[in-house]
Amino acid sequence: MYKQTDTLDRLPAGSRVAVIRLRSLGDCVLATPAITLLKQARPDLRIGVVAEERFAGVFEGNPDIEKVLPPRVNAVRGYGAALALNLHGGTRSARLTALSGARWRAGFDIFRPAWIYNVRIPRAQQVLGVERGVHTAEHAAAAVFYLGVPVREVPRAQVAGLAGRSGYAPEQPYAVIHAVAATPEKTWPAERFAALAGWLERERGLKSVFIGAAGDELNAFAGWPVVQGAPLGEMARLMRGAAFFAGNDSGPAHVAAACGVPSLVIFGPSDEAVWAPWRTRAEILKSAAIAEITVEAATAAAGRLL
Repeated sequence: MYKQTDTLDRLPAGSRVAVIRLRSLGDCVLATPAITLLKQARPDLRIGVVAEERFAGVFEGNPDIEKVLPPRVNAVRGYGAALALNLHGGTRSARLTALSGARWRAGFDIFRPAWIYNVRIPRAQQVLGVERGVHTAEHAAAAVFYLGVPVREVPRAQVAGLAGRSGYAPEQPYAVIHAVAATPEKTWPAERFAALAGWLERERGLKSVFIGAAGDELNAFAGWPVVQGAPLGEMARLMRGAAFFAGNDSGPAHVAAACGVPSLVIFGPSDEAVWAPWRTRAEILKSAAIAEITVEAATAAAGRLL
């Protein structure tokens, strides 16, 4: 394992920390275990997370987070952080880190330009002392371990959502299905998700609720409840009440895992070692040609989970 720094010990009591994690949904969800670890190691720290508005709901209501900041220089600089931790690595996040006014500016040593960072974090594998593929949650956790957080098991992600039952939830036990993805090669055919929904209702008594963004094409699921364009907090509330989740490898799968929902996730070419559901019971079906995955394989996996 790589030697830790004393960065955390050097932060004065009550210091503010700006954690920069702009996008995407899955990355934001999987950054929350690192924030949990940081807060547990130093409960006195006041943590602000810099996130785009569409993903801010991941962090809102999280008891470890003092404030969610918009990705604007004046907002980040005005927060007065002693430490800026860039978990994103893009050009915009580099600029926010550079202009944060923080005395300590931390980022992985592959981030450019290098001069911005006076705390350069080695590869996650070096920090963790492993050579295997590192999960995205572990990658973010490696950053705080290097800063001085005691190394321990990386916990489940958190999405606070809203208290109480979702207004979209059926009265009977239900499953949530997310049948869309960013690219065709990550998208299992719609008719197979419909067939899976039929099986869940016939064989397990679960009504399926299909979810998607406002612009997603969900006409194939007109026979089931469909929730489109719901705020992230409402989606988390719907997930929290579900008995089962099925979906493509995309952000809602990580929300389901954060809510502890047994999950079937269907992978195309993405690396499941990096993007598998984190800390929940899960089955993964994977094929480089995602259309080769059969309904029978999906129902068998669902049966094992249920």
